[in-house]
Amino acid sequence: MRKVWIEVALNGAWGRALQPGIPETVEEIVADGIACARAGAAIVHTHAYTDDRRQTSDWQVYARIIEGIRAEIDVPVYPSYPPIPRGGLEAAARFAHVEALATRGLLEFAVVDPGSVNLTTTRTKPTAKPASTYLNPEDHVRHALAFAAQQGLPPAFAIYEPGFTRAGAALARAAGVRTPVYRFMFSERFAFGFPPKPYALAAHVALLDDVAAGAPWMIAGLAVDIRPLIAETVALGGHVRVGLEDAPLGSTMSNLAWVEEAVQLVRAAGAEPASGTDVRKALRALPLAA
Repeated sequence: MRKVWIEVALNGAWGRALQPGIPETVEEIVADGIACARAGAAIVHTHAYTDDRRQTSDWQVYARIIEGIRAEIDVPVYPSYPPIPRGGLEAAARFAHVEALATRGLLEFAVVDPGSVNLTTTRTKPTAKPASTYLNPEDHVRHALAFAAQQGLPPAFAIYEPGFTRAGAALARAAGVRTPVYRFMFSERFAFGFPPKPYALAAHVALLDDVAAGAPWMIAGLAVDIRPLIAETVALGGHVRVGLEDAPLGSTMSNLAWVEEAVQLVRAAGAEPASGTDVRKALRALPLAA
């Protein structure tokens, strides 16, 4: 029976005003990550916060989270990385915490997204404040991929737009990294990429087959319910990400409930949730990007 990776994205950058159920303290994140991993999540993704609930890229805070979860159940856990502020941010500073964690043996993925996108909402108004832009200049992408190649880590790409797949595949080949993991990002609230529709999933998969055949992929998103796509994803050979970073804002379901629901849907589609060991074995077997 095929093993499907279930990833849980615990919190994101929303804050509790927009997503009341997210964990924020190290202790909350560790407890939630452990519970979700025990319920069937094979990968845990998290953002880290300071004591006053501001996001942080302090590698030591992330290390406490990763080590806290892995002390109880040994699954891959990986961080976010910060957006570029108005004053700018050099690539070396932006990815310093990722590199510190990787050199200490705490990461299985090298995190970078291979493109930039405007976070326009689908119901914007003439008087609305202009949306922010999620920036990933190519020099930042190349910096992160060079480190991934040095460390022998496969990159983890979030694919907000189809062009991210094409650019990511080209840059991965140029950098000589191992085959990336592609996360197709759907949304109902935001106007990037595709809505969570079967035609959209088919388009993503067809493009990936064209430019990076055989690469692992999963469905994910922001402010979206991807459950209706899980059965088709399993049938097509993909994996699944759920959790309060991805869920519709104001979700009344906990991270644990999202994982439990994903487990049920994966099994109903004729597959079994993978373990952290299964994921690590698959990642180690990934060839160089071709």
